This record gives sequence, C-alpha cells and structure tokens, in this order.
Amino acid sequence: MEIFYLSFTVVFPLVCMMSLGYVLRVVGIFNELFLKQLNKLCFKVFLPTLLFTNLYQSSFEFGSAIPMIVFGTTSVLIIFFLLVWIVPRFVTENRDRGVMIQGIFRSNFVLFGIPMIISLFGTEKTGVAVIMIALVVPLFNVLSVIILEIYSGHKTNFLSIIQGVAKNPLLIASVLGFVFLGLGIKIPLLMQDVLLDISQVTTPLALIALGGEFQFSGVAKYKKLLSGAILGKLVLVPLFGITSAVLLGFRGIELAVLMAMFVSPTAVSSFTMAQSVGANDELAGQIVVWNSILAIVSIFIWVTILQYAHML
Repeated sequence: MEIFYLSFTVVFPLVCMMSLGYVLRVVGIFNELFLKQLNKLCFKVFLPTLLFTNLYQSSFEFGSAIPMIVFGTTSVLIIFFLLVWIVPRFVTENRDRGVMIQGIFRSNFVLFGIPMIISLFGTEKTGVAVIMIALVVPLFNVLSVIILEIYSGHKTNFLSIIQGVAKNPLLIASVLGFVFLGLGIKIPLLMQDVLLDISQVTTPLALIALGGEFQFSGVAKYKKLLSGAILGKLVLVPLFGITSAVLLGFRGIELAVLMAMFVSPTAVSSFTMAQSVGANDELAGQIVVWNSILAIVSIFIWVTILQYAHML
C-alpha cells in the first residue's frame, strides 16, 4: 500500500495542475492568445530559470553521470532511427510521418521529469535530472527539426538548425548553469532567493498552461495514427528504455532520471515545430494532448513497478 501511495503522490500533482488549466480555459479565464503568451513566457523565462537554478545548486559530480548520459543519448538515437525505419512503412502521408516519429521519440522531459524526481528524491537531487536534460533536450530538438524538414519537402538547412538549437533558451540556461557551477561563480544570496522563487513557480504554471491547451476534437479523424503514437510513446519506448537501463544495472536516482525521460509524454513544442514547417499540426496537437493525459497512468505503473522491485 505504501508503494501505491508513493506512486500516487508522483502523479497526483500533475493531474491536478493540468486539470486546473483545462477548467480555466473552459470557463473562459484563459483564452488562446493568453495561453500562447503564457507558453512563450514559460519556455523563454521560467523553464530556463528553473534549469539554471537547479544546476547551480547541484552538488552532483558530472563525471559520475557519464554512464547515464551515454546510455540516455544512445537510447534516444536508437529509438529515433528505428522509428525512421518503421514509421514510413505504416504511415502513407509525408506530412504525418515526421509528426508521428517526433511524437513517439521526443518527450516532455523538462516539464514532467523534474516534478517526478522531486517527488521521489527531493529537490536536492534534481541536478542529476538537469544534467541529462541539458544534453538530451538539444538532441530532441535537432532530430525533430531534421525529420520534420525531410518530410516537409523543403531543402534541409543544417546551418539554420544549428543556429536554432544554439539559441534555445533551455540550452543557454543549462550552459550557464554548468559554467557558474564549474567555475565556482557565486551569486549574491538575495539574487539566489529571487531565482529560487521564480523556479518554484515554473512547474505549476507550465503544467497549468499545458492543461489549458487540451482540446479533444479530431480524435475520430486520427484514431489509427493516435493509437500508434500512444502505443509507441507510452508503452514501447518506456518498455525498451527502462528495461535496458535495469539490465545494465542503473538504480536509484539515475534509473529514476532515465525512467522520467522515457515515460514522459510528447513535448508540447512538437506542435509548434510541426506547424512551422507545414506538417500535420492538428495530428501533432492531438498526440500531445492524449499522450499527456494517458502518461499519468503510464508513470503510475512504472513508478509502482520499480518501487516494488526496490530499484528506486
């Protein structure tokens, strides 16, 4: 019973905050323009502040995380290339293919991973997750841009891809966090308090904004593709990634970080990215919505299993 309670404490805050966002939009407190601006604010200000603060306050040694980092990045690449090979055999439309591949391999690791780690191990351990986020999120972005461009019919401009990744606020914040931590640069305590206050706002605000984006039209239209995306993202990817991590001996905080990476739902920005290249953004939005909702069940199951096996 204690294991089920712990699993429940991991998913309950996620459910409440996303539900609140959805209700606020339904009753008219949120509108589409406000949500767009709120998501932009979270992406460009709040989430980078959260990443920087967690890295700056981390006491975790980067060297000891190398096996986890190598496994995590290698797994993402393996999953991506498997999908590049498999998806075109089942999906006929080019504008759907890139969206499906992105929807399955790319996770909302920043938004879901950190709350999971905090619930399981406390705030002081989030530095481990941030280290992985700092390296995996840019990889997600690069691979997503490449696959969406390939199936858009446009000529892929790798220079613009590199420039886009280099300007990513999450990457910039992570690099600054590493620099401040590595060089021992001290931030005045008053400023640390400000950064900490902003960081504490970030996760609830971003999850509420995510819930506000939920729209359930188009389910019947994309039933088969949605089923495939949900099966791939919430069942097959976690099964492959978490099982491999367990077999390779990862345990405790490192296994929790890897679990969070594999089991988190599709990143919200995948919708915007699909829209920007003329891919099927309606399908991309539905994948984000349904994976975000059903991921709650998947997260609960995996946390329960790993807790029961005394691996977390």
